[in-house]
Amino acid sequence: MSISTVITAAGKNSRMRKDQLSRNLVLKNKLILPFNDKTVLETTIDNALSANTDECIVVLGHYASEIKEAISNNYDSDVKFIENNPVDVGLSTSLFNGLSNSSCDYALCITGDQPTVSTETFNRMIEISQNSKNPEKTISILRRRKTGLLDTAEGLGMPFVAHRKNLMGYLENEDDNLNPILRKIFADGYTFYGIKEKNKKELLNINHYEDYLNLLD
Repeated sequence: MSISTVITAAGKNSRMRKDQLSRNLVLKNKLILPFNDKTVLETTIDNALSANTDECIVVLGHYASEIKEAISNNYDSDVKFIENNPVDVGLSTSLFNGLSNSSCDYALCITGDQPTVSTETFNRMIEISQNSKNPEKTISILRRRKTGLLDTAEGLGMPFVAHRKNLMGYLENEDDNLNPILRKIFADGYTFYGIKEKNKKELLNINHYEDYLNLLD
């Protein structure tokens, strides 16, 4: 079974910009802040490229030119960059657009601001998905509360592994955050399996400047 990685990197960056203004910092998209000798987004991409997947798609939108200028050219043959058109769309639309540019059976779905999620954790999610009794109706997801078989999709988001076409069916014509869509998928009887993080920092997204500082510690 083929697996595509889809990384969403198309957001408005509004919370980070607000924090930077309040701290009198130079305005800079969170995805191109320094992280592990690269940028946040490059670190996320590197971890994904090392996972057991067949391709990597990065979805850009807001600040696309700024992000493209900041990342290295090393990904020319490894990563397919696509851009939302129109730009001002929700996360679910960005993910749908990424999935639409893949022909793989399954998708590892990641947000660009998750540089601490390890290749090991991504591979564990893939392994659980592919070894489940019914992979097409299983969502293997980084846990937020419980691990193992989950009894709710409350509070869940990326990263996760899902059957690409089935997921697209839920995302099409939606323009929303992911959690309401995941709850709908759960209500339709899909099995959700929570993967334990390798370390606590894997559970953090970079929404605010304080989140970024905490990840650097």
